[in-house]
Amino acid sequence: MIDLSINPALARKILTGFLRTEITRVNFRKAVIGLSGGIDSALSCFLAAEALGPENVLAVRMPYRTSSPDSLEHAQLVIDALGVQSLTVDITEMVEPLFSRFPEMDNLRKGNVMARARMIVLYDQSAAFRGLVVGTGNKTELLLGYSTLYGDSACALNPIGDLYKTQVRQLARAVGVPEPILAKPPSADLWVGQTDEEELGFTYEQADQLLYLLVDQRYSPEDCVAAGFDASLVRAVMERVRRNHFKRILPPIAKLGNRTIGYDFLYLRDWGT
Repeated sequence: MIDLSINPALARKILTGFLRTEITRVNFRKAVIGLSGGIDSALSCFLAAEALGPENVLAVRMPYRTSSPDSLEHAQLVIDALGVQSLTVDITEMVEPLFSRFPEMDNLRKGNVMARARMIVLYDQSAAFRGLVVGTGNKTELLLGYSTLYGDSACALNPIGDLYKTQVRQLARAVGVPEPILAKPPSADLWVGQTDEEELGFTYEQADQLLYLLVDQRYSPEDCVAAGFDASLVRAVMERVRRNHFKRILPPIAKLGNRTIGYDFLYLRDWGT
């Protein structure tokens, strides 16, 4: 078993500092977070409240008519624990007309529509609240592509994107995320009964261990099999990482000039911040 333990106190200090520095660097003082009731958004909200002060954080709950009541209740636990500002926007009336227009739409398409509708709400509130949208995707999800492009993956900055799911759990417990959120199965709550691990076909613990070897330690697939991982799992995870690379980068720009955005023109610090 690979040890993915982190130093929670150090991680907390680094990530709150990251939020404070990157948000104030571009002349903002506030943050907007889509609060789903899950562990990832709860952790991002705890970190943002500590970095900026709870009065400067807006947590937005965005249920659909089939969303689990637990999701709203668990999100409220975070709001109450932190004292952040909050807003609830039901997205049912936003998405149902499109669902009716395409009655053959399956759960995957509907889930993507809901994720993008929620991002419309978040970025509208970003303008209204004058705060940057803080991301809630962890490293496991980003590597596996388990997100909706321009939906839940969209954000101005992400404090937890370099934490594997098992590490998110460690830090969430350390900062005080409520126990009901820590204990429940991970779910995007896109349809009734949906769970992340059932949809993926493997557990987060399996994925984290394997991804750590493949990504952080640069193991070859053959090395991972030799380390005891099932060959079919290695192939499935590798394929997901490869297939979803486009979700992790800005759209590639055809290079013509000397300094091209995303290639040579990269860092805001070069412009005096």
